[in-house]
Amino acid sequence: METGTVKWFNNAKGFGFICPEGGGEDIFAHYSTIQMDGYRTLKAGQSVRQAKLQVVRGQSVRFDVHQGPKGNHASVIVPIEAEAVA
Repeated sequence: METGTVKWFNNAKGFGFICPEGGGEDIFAHYSTIQMDGYRTLKAGQSVRQAKLQVVRGQSVRFDVHQGPKGNHASVIVPIEAEAVA
């Protein structure tokens, strides 16, 4: 799994992008791949790792990456902070 930071996420449209920690192209993130209970969203700046809480801009997350028709797609998105609680 990879790690990165949420660049932006549009709740109304249900998607956004993650900046990979190691650099490279931004990765598409769809709400359906966020691993959490309740309303699935990410916040800009939230850290993420490519694999159950709300995610925000700039927040760290963990996720898997898959090649999609228009570029890389994140799946199994888990907010890093959520893992400590879950």
